[in-house]
Amino acid sequence: MIYPFDVCRSFLFTPGNHPRRVEKVFEVGADAVILDLEDAVAVAEKEATRDLVVQAFSHRVQQQRCRHYVRVNSIDTRWCADDIRATVGPWLNGIVVPKVEEVDALLQVDGWLSEAESAAGIAAGTLDLLPIIETAKGIEHANALATAGSRVRRFAFGGGDYTLDLNYTWNADEEVLQYARARLSHASRLGDLAPAIDTVVLQINDDQRFQASAIRGRTFGFGGKLCIHPNQVPLTNTLFTPAADDIAHAQAVVAAFEAAEAAGSASIQLDGYFIDYPIVYKSQRILALAEALNQSH
Repeated sequence: MIYPFDVCRSFLFTPGNHPRRVEKVFEVGADAVILDLEDAVAVAEKEATRDLVVQAFSHRVQQQRCRHYVRVNSIDTRWCADDIRATVGPWLNGIVVPKVEEVDALLQVDGWLSEAESAAGIAAGTLDLLPIIETAKGIEHANALATAGSRVRRFAFGGGDYTLDLNYTWNADEEVLQYARARLSHASRLGDLAPAIDTVVLQINDDQRFQASAIRGRTFGFGGKLCIHPNQVPLTNTLFTPAADDIAHAQAVVAAFEAAEAAGSASIQLDGYFIDYPIVYKSQRILALAEALNQSH
């Protein structure tokens, strides 16, 4: 898998109807900003918030520092289709859809998004569709969702609703998230998707817990993290960016293996490590990610 140049590590949520938060959210260094129409917005304000989201994004198109997403309400609500119709335009990079569980629902949202793109004069398929998988049913259907032939490029994982759905206790060790993370990683690979985006951490003043969670997600092959506080953004960007030592080691592995391969060998030792093709491919992936981040930032 070669990383796309639109690789994103940090996705920062903020309520679409809080002007002061919206004003600040674009300045904290997130790769993507998600203005929320769902959980963070009261029912009485959902419809009015659509216009606020459009205004916030459209005012920043000329000096866009990050990708622009809106989280719409779930497909089983009366707001979803109208959320999409009202917010899609040239100011947007994609929509985030919560609680995705079924292929038919995913394809329905994809269709609504295509219709909205056409109405806005945008080529069909341009905008990203980021499903949040956050229920037992969604996790069990992840393989089908990943291979459904939709425009989806990556998944996101929602640990809060997932643990609520299953009545799990979400402790700091996150043991109860292991199965879901593994399922999403496998599904992403089956669908040839970009690495999934890991769950939020609700403890906004606990950097140690956030970092530990991010490292677990990274260990399971995730490529970034959903964030709910600006302080989580630099932590995410650092942890999901190859470190200088990792890049140097990857470069050394690739160079040494290329020299050995030219001499007729396909396995070598480097600094006490056995190196063969899988290790080389892993090193190439690290270098591709570093280059993708360098080009997009």
